[in-house]
Amino acid sequence: MIRVEGENRVEFITELIEALNSLVWGPVMLVLILGTGFYLMSGLKLMPLAKLGYGFRMLWQGRKGLGEGEISPFNALMTSLSATIGTGNIAGVGTAIALGGPGALFWMWCTALVGMATKYAEAVLAVRYREVDEDGNHVGGPMYYIKNGLGQGWVWLGTLFAVFGALAGFGIGNTVQANSVADVLQTNLSIDPAYTGLVMAVLAFLVLLGGIRRIADVAGKLVPFMAIAYILGGLLILVFNFSAIPAAVVEIVHRAFTPTAATGGFAGAAVWAAIRFGVARGIFSNEAGLGSAPIAHAAATTDNPVRQGSIAMLGTFIDTLIVCTITGLAIVVTGAWKTGETGASLSAMAFEQALPGVGGYVVTFGLGVFAFTTLLGWSFYSEKCTEYLFGVRAIRPFRILWVLMIPVGAMAQEQLNFVWLVADTLNALMAVPNLVALLLLSPVVFKLTRDYFKP
Repeated sequence: MIRVEGENRVEFITELIEALNSLVWGPVMLVLILGTGFYLMSGLKLMPLAKLGYGFRMLWQGRKGLGEGEISPFNALMTSLSATIGTGNIAGVGTAIALGGPGALFWMWCTALVGMATKYAEAVLAVRYREVDEDGNHVGGPMYYIKNGLGQGWVWLGTLFAVFGALAGFGIGNTVQANSVADVLQTNLSIDPAYTGLVMAVLAFLVLLGGIRRIADVAGKLVPFMAIAYILGGLLILVFNFSAIPAAVVEIVHRAFTPTAATGGFAGAAVWAAIRFGVARGIFSNEAGLGSAPIAHAAATTDNPVRQGSIAMLGTFIDTLIVCTITGLAIVVTGAWKTGETGASLSAMAFEQALPGVGGYVVTFGLGVFAFTTLLGWSFYSEKCTEYLFGVRAIRPFRILWVLMIPVGAMAQEQLNFVWLVADTLNALMAVPNLVALLLLSPVVFKLTRDYFKP
């Protein structure tokens, strides 16, 4: 029997996770994600793109409830965005470009375009098949539309999603967020990660006491303010580097289909790396296909699944096609991607180069707020997965464990790459049951959409 001890054990586990990650994010997964989105977009006859303006009108009208539920349609989207506009937009984009080259951003765009249809379908099914739990709250998401839409023979698939969703939250939604915030605060402000973790844990505890209503209220105020501030900062960088944008776009598209040679501190990347990391980080950022966002949209006060779906699809548009694009272009036009930096540090370097003395703080503050709201949004997702598995009695123990894991993630600085690998792997495992359900229930989505928009 082989004994693996000390550092060798850590290396062995890391290599094992890397191998599993390469497997789950292999060609089959990428085809499943992009293929499902393309199939749904085709079946909907490009409705998510054609009805983009309608979606924004519904979002504006959705500031107040239009039916049964716990939170307004507007706050449902803000809760969803709180979980997506986070480290995926700052650290995730930086990691994708650092590992896959500028071409990775192109594949993030592709993921987002078809992901709008995926996110729309998820929310439609979440509202269509939601339930009311023992506490009188509306609950929904993939586990419920699998059980109620596909029938008892598929309950095992819903249970599988709930297990992966409960576990994934501690990676993508908890430790990764705390880790990224602690890393950028330590790098730019020399703040001890232990203090960062403790403060985040206390703030999260105070919000989680109020459940989804308080989470939605906080998200409804913080997300719009911080997103607009970050977008304005990024646009300012692009204005200062306006002449470099056309060449950057050409470079991004070219490198999406051509290997990127080593340059500066960049080690070089094959086309497969651009596709793999672009799609993986795109999914990490906008979560289209993961099945997480519909859990929030199921709690919306709405009287029609299609109306909420039209609002939900805006999350992917705003998250990736606007926020991620601004981050990615800032990294490429400034040339920061050639330095060898990665993650949030790469994004901060790009902003600091373009806006000396200010840019680094924009990223630091933005990452801190975004990651905190992501942590709150994902706490709700994982909580509902846990509730599905064990009932409402599991909610309080779950919240305690969630808060305790925040400082652990913040202080795991040397294990940052390992934490990202685990999060990526759990994302993929979580996506599979959801994507299968979306394909099987797509006729329901198509029919509801046709009936709603028919002349």
